[in-house]
Amino acid sequence: MFFTTPTDGATLAYEDYGTGPAVVFVAGAMLGSDMWEYQLPFFLDRGFRCVTLDRRGHGRSDRPRGGYDLDTTAEDLAALLEHLELTDATLVGHSTGGAEITRYLARHGESRVARVAFVSAILPFLKLTDDNPAGVPEAVLDDMLHRIRTDRPKWMARQSQLYFAEQFGTEVSPEQADLTYRQCLSTPSWVILKIQEAIFHSDNREALRAITVPVLIVHGDADFSAPIEVTGRRTAELVPSADYREYSNAGHGLYVTHADRLNNELLDFLKPVVA
Repeated sequence: MFFTTPTDGATLAYEDYGTGPAVVFVAGAMLGSDMWEYQLPFFLDRGFRCVTLDRRGHGRSDRPRGGYDLDTTAEDLAALLEHLELTDATLVGHSTGGAEITRYLARHGESRVARVAFVSAILPFLKLTDDNPAGVPEAVLDDMLHRIRTDRPKWMARQSQLYFAEQFGTEVSPEQADLTYRQCLSTPSWVILKIQEAIFHSDNREALRAITVPVLIVHGDADFSAPIEVTGRRTAELVPSADYREYSNAGHGLYVTHADRLNNELLDFLKPVVA
């Protein structure tokens, strides 16, 4: 299914299955709705309505010339929630999806949202600054952008080796690793470059402090893409009321490698919605 955004008329693809309390899954950068294949059947079988979105430039959505900043993609999420007239929804965001949810809440409030789950989310603020001494130097971003511009498949292949934290004994089939690599490779290089720049420079600290709905934070301590000491643990500090879960030896792709645990902990988090 498709809808048109009011921002610039881009047509975005979404999937909407089931009935019951709504759970909106927001994918990480370079990935689309297909990344949630181990979550959707689980929650549909348990009476939830599951909604997913292909971010602009991703999957089956349009590839407009611009709009790959966090404000615009947060507005795209807002347009989806309004299009479907969702209320009391649970938003589940992986990686960049977590940052987009946070920006959405900062811009639109919590009137449509019952609770939020951040899974390996790139929050609160990556960039090293005077008031963010735990951040990452901009030279790291520059090196990554250079690698993407000069040999994107090679860069992605290197990332895929670390994505599931196989170096720590986490098991994932070669076929699954190849599938994820190809899903990421399908996203245009220009889109990847602009989103990587946007997420690196996005400061979501104040937005996190302002969240009042229940929050679940799940992060792996072997996450190479979103190092836990820069992201997950600091996010938990900014949202002290959050339920924080740290997965040992789990990487950025824990939604695959730790799907059973993640699904059950998300289900526990959702139980008050259906009580």
